[in-house]
Amino acid sequence: MPLAKTTSPVPMPLSLAGAAIAALALVLLAGETRAADADHGEKLARLWCASCHVVAPDQQRANADAPPFASIGKKPGFSAEQLALFLLDPHPKMPNMALTRFEAGDLAAYIAKVSR
Repeated sequence: MPLAKTTSPVPMPLSLAGAAIAALALVLLAGETRAADADHGEKLARLWCASCHVVAPDQQRANADAPPFASIGKKPGFSAEQLALFLLDPHPKMPNMALTRFEAGDLAAYIAKVSR
């Protein structure tokens, strides 16, 4: 008994093109990943955040309504990744810092560091 001929629902050239596009996307995305830099986060914190938050142990004054960075990182369920996402779209009391994704990650990494 002869075997039935199967056909692919997607033409072969289209399948190869899709695979090539997916591979290219992975290469491009992989090039954009990097570890967060807490030292750079400290510089950003002193520039953008120190007028309201206590951002470092050597800081003497801050707004009483803004939590110190050390206490932010000690909250139950703290996640540097979630904080970085929050920093990309801050609440109304915060200035529009227009942080890049990497800067938000650096700042969140610094907050995690000072909370240890």
